[in-house]
Amino acid sequence: MADYSTAENTIVLSDIHLADAERPHPRNPLWKRFKQPRYFVDPAFKAFLEHLLATIPGPIELVLNGDIFDFDSVMARPEPGAGGGEAFHLSWLERARGMHAEQDKSRFKILRILRDHSVWVESLRSFLAREGNRLVFVIGNHDMELHWPGVQQDLLAALAPGGDPDGVRDRVRFCEWFYVSNRDTLIEHGNQYDAYSLSSNPINPLIRKGSRVTVRIPFGNLAGKFMLNGMGLMNPHAESSYIKSSLTEYLHFYVRYVIRTQPLLLWTWFWSALVTLGYSIAEGLLPAMTDPLTIGARIEEIAARSNSHPKAVLSLRELHAHPAIYNPIKILRELWLDRAIFLALIVFGSFQFFSVLNVFVRASFWWFVIPLGALMPMFIFYARSVESEVQAHERGALLAAPTSALLAGVTRVVHGHTHHERHTWIRGVEVLNTGTWSPAYHDVECTQPFGRKCFAWVRPGSIPGGGRTAELLEWAEGEIRRIPPENP
Repeated sequence: MADYSTAENTIVLSDIHLADAERPHPRNPLWKRFKQPRYFVDPAFKAFLEHLLATIPGPIELVLNGDIFDFDSVMARPEPGAGGGEAFHLSWLERARGMHAEQDKSRFKILRILRDHSVWVESLRSFLAREGNRLVFVIGNHDMELHWPGVQQDLLAALAPGGDPDGVRDRVRFCEWFYVSNRDTLIEHGNQYDAYSLSSNPINPLIRKGSRVTVRIPFGNLAGKFMLNGMGLMNPHAESSYIKSSLTEYLHFYVRYVIRTQPLLLWTWFWSALVTLGYSIAEGLLPAMTDPLTIGARIEEIAARSNSHPKAVLSLRELHAHPAIYNPIKILRELWLDRAIFLALIVFGSFQFFSVLNVFVRASFWWFVIPLGALMPMFIFYARSVESEVQAHERGALLAAPTSALLAGVTRVVHGHTHHERHTWIRGVEVLNTGTWSPAYHDVECTQPFGRKCFAWVRPGSIPGGGRTAELLEWAEGEIRRIPPENP
């Protein structure tokens, strides 16, 4: 039986975002190009693990810290009459934007991901073949469907020689949202400090919708699923691919790429945003499925898997952000629906003024244009004054690190989620963020990569008995490069 209580060498990385492979579109070759196999991270990941096995002689604890899989981006579905496709009873929305998070559908998704990323799977299988190595999955916001026992079983079967899950079960662990390594390092994906991407109840993540049981998906993930899955020229892993700095950049992007392939993009955004708003509120307000008779055992299980104790589980849970879904105004702003509503009111008001004036005198069409033009500065001022709160939540995760370290009894915290690598100290607590290994690009043509393939290495220090030290490193061009900390 593997002993998770101690570790010498711990490797942490996050945000690989494995999804299904996208078939080339002959009439639209840029559509979701980043999901095509030639952009897969699999070969780099395989070379990385091989380098670790050759470099580190002893056992390695590999922590895959959330968003390793991107269930929300999977668009594949069973063909009718094959693989139980008809039994899924897919809605029009699922056919258009991907299947929901019910267990049977989640199992189909993980099997498709594992099939399309066979090199990645084989590299992990080889890693686990070495005696003493162990693997920890910390669940993030994009792979919340790992909560399903059936999904975990399918993943274990893929990683085990001969497809027998029992062959690796004691050396692969799934943690709800955090893991404590060697009593010195708290590892969290970090989405629980993001009001838009957190699981509102990570202890009880399931909800019942009529006769169906599903994993509750956060608002941010639903926005990506229902909106960006239908906007294939935009890369969900890099905000710079769809959030531009000026109107000129938006117009240039539209004229160069969108007008020939998706001229009704604004309509796609509008109805997708409305669906996201309604769906996220409907799901977000449903009560979690809880059992008072087993909640104590559930908390003890979470504590045992995370190398913690029940008190720490409950205390860390109290640090989490308040879900944005309980503030619809914030949701409207993030979806840009508030600006759409404001603009619609201005147009409607100007038209009403023109119509009423026409009742009394024959008014020129300019009497519609004049009030419209007079009110537009108000709209522009409002639109420019609204700022996304995503960066604020990133700062919130950093500021929470000292308290979470105190509650977990450690001196070091490792996050992912933001896709921005970082190594710093906050109030005496060492904080690292491992960035992203996802197929993230600034541009549609996938020529401008976003981010670096970073990881944290926590290992024995140079002084015997002095505890472990941590470094933020980059895997690039077949070698490991050190990234200096911000304020050592």
